Amino acid sequence: MSGLRLFKLNGDVIEVVPRLAEVEADVQDLVEAHMEAMLGVTFLASEYSTGPVHGGRVDSLGIDENGSPVVVEYKRSTDAGVINQGLFYLAWLMDHRDAFRRLVRDRIGAQAAARVRWSAPRLICVAGDFTRYDLHAVREHRHSIDLVRYRIFGEEHFGLETVASAGGTRTPARAGRRRGTAREKCAERPDGAMGELAAAVDEVLLGLGEGVTKVENQTYTAYQRLQNFACVCPRKSRLLVYLKASPAEVELVPGFSRDVTGLGHHGTGNLEVRLHTERDLERAQALFRMSYAAA
Repeated sequence: MSGLRLFKLNGDVIEVVPRLAEVEADVQDLVEAHMEAMLGVTFLASEYSTGPVHGGRVDSLGIDENGSPVVVEYKRSTDAGVINQGLFYLAWLMDHRDAFRRLVRDRIGAQAAARVRWSAPRLICVAGDFTRYDLHAVREHRHSIDLVRYRIFGEEHFGLETVASAGGTRTPARAGRRRGTAREKCAERPDGAMGELAAAVDEVLLGLGEGVTKVENQTYTAYQRLQNFACVCPRKSRLLVYLKASPAEVELVPGFSRDVTGLGHHGTGNLEVRLHTERDLERAQALFRMSYAAA
């Protein structure tokens, strides 16, 4: 299983024989308990009722690192209806924005509710497996959809593998193009030498793997592998890149890299890398790969 990530509460990772859950609820409970670490999504609600008229329940509701609303649907094994069911709830969510804002406000505060990013709602389907028709549907659909295969290893390990990720206002690496019409623009657009450097950084980050998608926010551009692994913030004389690589695992270089754990900044990640030239970009590529692997 390429790109497989294993999770254990004490941080250890070992290889054991994979299996499916006994019931769907076991998968849901595991993901909801560790949703931020596994999906980069803040958990908001479980089995959220869509009311007597709509007559449904969303398995999980959340909000991702970039402020996008997220619907998560689970299936124990393979289910041909998982995408359509998720899109059904995603459509309901887009028609009930005030209800979602209230939920965000009540769970994580008014500031987060004010920053909800409605231009790129997401659907994440977590299942034992998917059909080739599911993979095709994701790549053709206009919404942001992630198909995530799970496996349970022994009694203490849980693995996730992104098998398809595309659509919406995010940019798939394979196409190398921007999609969508409703997009939030970065506050600063570099030009000249910084513009060329930004283009080179974009090419490198999108080229790290087929599962990379791109999200433009007001103050930064995020590169995701299900969750953010790099956030690029343009400045007049440099690019600031925030990575999920652990600052404790790299040799910090004054003026080039620093630990920003606990320091406020745009985007996500505790390792800041400052890029002034393409030589800096060459030095940073190993850190980019480390952060990509960590995500």
